Amino acid sequence: SAKSSAETVAAKLYGSLSDAQKKVIAFGFDHPLRKKISPNWAITKPTIGADFYTAEQRVLIDKVVRGMMSEDGYDRVMQQMEDDNGGFNEYHVALFGKPGTGGFEFELTGRHLTLRADGNSVDGAAFGGPIVYGHGIGNPKKQLYYYQTQAADKVFKSLDAKQAAAASVGKEPKETAVLLKGKTGSFPGIKVGELSKDQQKLVEATIKTVLNPYRAEDVDEAMKVLKAGGGVKSLNMAFYTAADLDNDKVWDVWRLEGPTWVSYFRGAPHVHAFINVGLKNV
Repeated sequence: SAKSSAETVAAKLYGSLSDAQKKVIAFGFDHPLRKKISPNWAITKPTIGADFYTAEQRVLIDKVVRGMMSEDGYDRVMQQMEDDNGGFNEYHVALFGKPGTGGFEFELTGRHLTLRADGNSVDGAAFGGPIVYGHGIGNPKKQLYYYQTQAADKVFKSLDAKQAAAASVGKEPKETAVLLKGKTGSFPGIKVGELSKDQQKLVEATIKTVLNPYRAEDVDEAMKVLKAGGGVKSLNMAFYTAADLDNDKVWDVWRLEGPTWVSYFRGAPHVHAFINVGLKNV
């Protein structure tokens, strides 16, 4: 909500900006930059470490990020930024709208990362819109998010031959193809609703690991939106078998998709992963 720690600090950050700074990193709430989806881009020119920001503003940006993540998620995301782009100071920030006006969002982007804090400004969208994470390490077992693939692999290993054939898909989609298709959409892979209760529990566990890096209120909102779309049973799960970095049949690219949910983990040649959870595209 707007009163959550991340949003409260983001509002403080906004209040600390000079007019000159606002011209560079503050935009109207409906600006098209807020809707862009990319695994590697600078939403604004200045890096967090640049002279553009004061030391106090850098502390505020760090506090926003800390407030958006779970404890484990914050540690992972800081490590990821370090490994992929030389650290937190090399990333970029934009603010959309104005605090207290009903539409306000903080967004951080850079290599393999898009994070948002919107205080529920964006109706029916968990996270305030699509988010991105990743890790530029080619060895799956050293990837910071490999534990998510391990959870997905438990689902695959539980499938019988017929189910595995239905879940296996050849060519993966374009990585940014994560727009929500709603109730009329068709989705790749096997219908989770046709799996056994035990198998469905493994899918639920995978969803929990995908959401594990984020703060509780965003996780709760994501689960509500999933439920509104028909719950776990509304999803399909696909494993893209063309990509197998270690030739171990632990598929590095996999996707969960339903009317209100897309989580797409493209773990080869390294991790680019996308989450878009909402009642409609924002």
